[in-house]
Amino acid sequence: MLTYKKFEERSFDRQYRTLLEKIKDEGELVKTQQEEPARRILGHQMRFELANGFPLITERDLAAGGARSVFNQAIAELCAFINGARTQEKLESFGCFWWKRWVTEEKCGKRGLKTGDLGPGSYGPAWRSFPTAEGQSFDQIAHLVQQIRELPHLRTHFVSPWIPQYALRGKGKTQKVVVAPCHGWIHVFVNPESKELSVHHFQRSADAPVGLPANLIQYGALTLMLAQVTEFTAKELVYTISDAHIYAGQKNDVEEMLETANERLPTVTLDSSIKNLFDFRPEHFQVSDYHPKLERRVIWTPV
Repeated sequence: MLTYKKFEERSFDRQYRTLLEKIKDEGELVKTQQEEPARRILGHQMRFELANGFPLITERDLAAGGARSVFNQAIAELCAFINGARTQEKLESFGCFWWKRWVTEEKCGKRGLKTGDLGPGSYGPAWRSFPTAEGQSFDQIAHLVQQIRELPHLRTHFVSPWIPQYALRGKGKTQKVVVAPCHGWIHVFVNPESKELSVHHFQRSADAPVGLPANLIQYGALTLMLAQVTEFTAKELVYTISDAHIYAGQKNDVEEMLETANERLPTVTLDSSIKNLFDFRPEHFQVSDYHPKLERRVIWTPV
């Protein structure tokens, strides 16, 4: 089980605000499919030693709001996708309510999907029902856990959310996913001697002020979850982003976050009774030592 450093002994972590500063000051201005210009940088990595705190940003409050907080909904979405969720209805049954704007009749209709359907190329189906040449789907998550337990030393503990034939667009192609996966490339590393487990997560596209803080929660949580169910100690989350961007309309919010004082990262603990990865729910996570600098808010992001 992960043992956190005492809160007052943790070093201050400014990796997230460094990323915001770099995009704001050095990012190239590009057009986007959302018809809202953005500044972006290509290729950025952050490393979170989990004993030094959980990667829940403090520049704004992500834990306020109870069951509808960003923290709870991020965990709910992760748990739903781990269980193969594909529809808005299924996501909401886990406690994630932010997909409605992406699964409208218009957006789903363009892709030949029913309203509320994220599509066969979304995270849940890719992780739990990946199509194969043999005709039978493959459960990446279940096999990942099994392989970690049986052969922890391997370098092939890997999961991908990308099903190319459903995600790519162009002449003669119909995308079969409402949002092509932005995150979810997961590489797990285990040291059988030290009994430690780390995750290297890759994200192809990150809305740095809005989506990224939720994704950091998710893959920090997944590291803790995988470690618990495989009886290892969570060590580190390595987080690589290919395209990290800030939309023009988010500029004022970003500047306000950057004006806040830096803070130590908080503590997140899991219900130790959960031994099956598929049994985790938001109520099994507890946040403490959290001192955000701005009130809870929803920062604008284009649809």
